Amino acid sequence: MAIVFNERKMPDDKNITKLILPEPTLRRLPWYLAYVNLLHSQNVEYVSSTQISNEINVDASQIAKDLSFINIKGKTRIGYEVSQLVSELADFLGFTSEHRAFMIGVGSLGGALMQDSGLSQYGLNIVAGFDVNPQLIGTSICGVPVFSMDELAARQKEFATEIAVLAVPVEHAQDATDKIIAGGMKAIWNFTPFRIKAGDDIVIQNTSIYAHLALIYNRMEAQNNK
Repeated sequence: MAIVFNERKMPDDKNITKLILPEPTLRRLPWYLAYVNLLHSQNVEYVSSTQISNEINVDASQIAKDLSFINIKGKTRIGYEVSQLVSELADFLGFTSEHRAFMIGVGSLGGALMQDSGLSQYGLNIVAGFDVNPQLIGTSICGVPVFSMDELAARQKEFATEIAVLAVPVEHAQDATDKIIAGGMKAIWNFTPFRIKAGDDIVIQNTSIYAHLALIYNRMEAQNNK
């Protein structure tokens, strides 16, 4: 389950409120941001929900509703100001703030994620990696140090991180999760196919590339059998 808290002052209220978006809306907002970012790079000043709809195949009324959740409203017959839309979406989604993270498991997948400079453009700064392989411990990937899993709790206090990116073999997923939680982490981005268990106070986002791969295979087979 993905949970996002956005603290903002409402126009007519000095009290800070916390907004929890419906997950489908939250998943669509980065699509909008990617498209308006492209428009911004092309010096386009305004865009309508209909234009966005035509490009990303989401109903225009749904786009307007999603944006209204975070108090973004267009102008009649003009649309949304692109630069403002980029700024407000990026800020709301947390992409403009630094979020320090640990990579748990620095094998082929974890190592590739550590080398992905694009993550930092979306606010995720992987500051250290952890593994049980003695050949990896003590090395670095793109300047990011790799430590032993036994050092996780101590390093969490040193780096003051709250997010763990989990990319260990499936048989070690829950054990690694338990160590992550014991170390004081508040959120886990799980790239393993294992459904890890944690308390309700831990934010978990599962991103199984294998599940998506199975979906591709299934849909391809269905198309071939038509």
